[in-house]
Amino acid sequence: MSATPNSEKSLELKIFIFLTVFLAPVLAVALVASLGFSIWIGQIFTGPPGAG
Repeated sequence: MSATPNSEKSLELKIFIFLTVFLAPVLAVALVASLGFSIWIGQIFTGPPGAG
């Protein structure tokens, strides 16, 4: 059976709030952190830019 329109809207709003308030910022921080970590590890092995 299908849920009532009100409960569907309520669920949709909860999912939207979860995505915008929690998931998007966490993913953005994880992406920036992983990029910074990969650059840091690369510089450990190859040295800073222009050092060679």
